[in-house]
Amino acid sequence: MVISSTQNISEDQRQFNQIKTSDSENKIKRIRHNGQIQIYQSSYRGSYATIIRDSLRNAALGRKVLLAQLMKGGVKQGVSNPIRLCGNLLWIRPETSPEQNNDPNTINSDSISISIKNSIIELWEFCKKQLLSGEQDQVILDEIFRPIELGIISEDDLISTLDNRFLSGDVILTGTSIPKKFLLMADQFTELRS
Repeated sequence: MVISSTQNISEDQRQFNQIKTSDSENKIKRIRHNGQIQIYQSSYRGSYATIIRDSLRNAALGRKVLLAQLMKGGVKQGVSNPIRLCGNLLWIRPETSPEQNNDPNTINSDSISISIKNSIIELWEFCKKQLLSGEQDQVILDEIFRPIELGIISEDDLISTLDNRFLSGDVILTGTSIPKKFLLMADQFTELRS
């Protein structure tokens, strides 16, 4: 039996599904996700207006959507101050970001302060909990590959989280440079051109 619903699911159902066998012994089987992993790649940053538009439309239709922009900032959101749109879209950015003080095209791991790294890590930890909990119907991780490239987030951590997610909806990942491991995991890959 596979549970696929946008309704809230109890913690017990979220973790395991018990199946009775003919000899009356209980076997426990982990419920797997059935949402897709979609990856959008573009040669330039800021080209994902269609994804943001679709997230607003999904929220207006009643789906719970998390839009996390990991490399955008300047509006002092952070995990403690997200913005809610259409009642169902949770839009969140790091409390501080590299773009506030630097040219986005020249950012490297040495130019990012510890407070900015911690802000991005805090946001990633929040996103991880959302992916593993099944509370959202759709999760969008905008520019997730940039913090991986900068060594702020571990590639293996993202892979593990995607493998263990509990989500009936889609996970959308965006970036300008996509590691090959993620292309192999994707159910859909879209390259946006100017």
